[in-house]
Amino acid sequence: MTTRSTTASPDPAAQAAAATPAHRDRWVDALRAGSLLVVILGHWLMVGLTPGGEITNALTEVPALQPLTWFLQVMPIFFLVGGVAHSYALESLDRRVAPGTPGRYATFFRGRAVRLLRPTLAFLALWVALGVVAHVTGLTARPGTVGRFARDALVGVPQLLWFVGIYLGACALAPVMRTFHERWGPYAAGLLAGAAVLVDVVRFNAVGLVGNLNFALVWLAFHQLGFLWRDGRLTPRVGWLMVVAGYAGMLVAVTVGPYPTSMVGLPGEPVSNMAPPTVALLAQGIGICGLAVVARPVMNRVLRRPRAWLVVVRAAPFAMTAFLWHLTALMVVLVTLWALGVQQPAVASWRWWLTRPLLFTVLLVVTAVVVAMFVRFDRGPRTASDVRATAARRSDVAAALSAVLVFVGILMVSIVGVDVLGSRPVFFLVGEVTPVVGLGVLAMGLAVLPGASREWWHRAAG
Repeated sequence: MTTRSTTASPDPAAQAAAATPAHRDRWVDALRAGSLLVVILGHWLMVGLTPGGEITNALTEVPALQPLTWFLQVMPIFFLVGGVAHSYALESLDRRVAPGTPGRYATFFRGRAVRLLRPTLAFLALWVALGVVAHVTGLTARPGTVGRFARDALVGVPQLLWFVGIYLGACALAPVMRTFHERWGPYAAGLLAGAAVLVDVVRFNAVGLVGNLNFALVWLAFHQLGFLWRDGRLTPRVGWLMVVAGYAGMLVAVTVGPYPTSMVGLPGEPVSNMAPPTVALLAQGIGICGLAVVARPVMNRVLRRPRAWLVVVRAAPFAMTAFLWHLTALMVVLVTLWALGVQQPAVASWRWWLTRPLLFTVLLVVTAVVVAMFVRFDRGPRTASDVRATAARRSDVAAALSAVLVFVGILMVSIVGVDVLGSRPVFFLVGEVTPVVGLGVLAMGLAVLPGASREWWHRAAG
């Protein structure tokens, strides 16, 4: 009698974790995935549905909860670690391609953009389809509960794409910002922060539209901190200075200045700390980035433990997909509870707090199912990373043009929603526009993006 030996199939995550170099800054990887997880949990905590079908925000209903955003607003950390990642990517490109080589910028931007846009377009495809169906079936025209919810969801859920647009803009500017860092060092981040303060002074005392410049200045300031992190200039001592100065500045801003307590935008507020970003958000972001800096030595030691590091390695590939779909899962669960007649307890009541773990568990299960369906779009083939000296300079121009169009298109969709046949929300400096306009601008950017590929130009020329 022969015995058959069975060999367990290798675990890719375990293999990747075991192969991680000892010098890798593991805390950066943990922060990248962890910051998106905190955003997800924050949204699940805040968003609710009334018996009348109105999407509500717990921070609006109970203002006493708003200080939680001082620690739950972690997008500044994501932009910081984005700067670290772009620093590594550009250093790797330096080893293969000399600065000034035609096609160098196109290679960098196209590689980063494709990885971000692939899961984003899958998300948009489904939600645009839902928008068409909702309009054709008349859901968005209904005056009652169902119509209100459909209209709110088609505008509210795609709002999370603002992050994709802004981050893509930071990616497009990363080579320029690194040059800025190489010439000015820590003064580069300081100049961006100082310019943001000046913009707010002008915004609240003269010209309000000037405040929109802070969409670039504030988020790029956090991104610039990533270059300082990579250079080792953000020591624990500097981190403590960031914590004290950042949170002290935030407290002054929200108590003395014209800034609200919440570090996330809330419906009905005359001023939002997010749209456009304010000095209060800048200060809070510096403080929370300082906390990440202070924790870096300890957390890197913790993450050298195989089990702790394996958790990060397993979670990292799913973080972006989970971020894109977590509000969709939330809408599914809230509608199901509403249809079953299950009413949510009063916000911040003891019943509300006790039921949050149960609700989060259900949401995790539903989100896991959705992520399993769509994570394939976050795992596509990587783009070519080589650049030849003969590559056309026009590929760099195509990459820059694509960056502008995709950036504007995604932001438009994030503001006006996806009811492509119906709603005409107001878009900045344009007025009432249909979501088709935003999708059209995005489509033009995607059409130009292949022009950033050297191979595409060779095929076109041939």
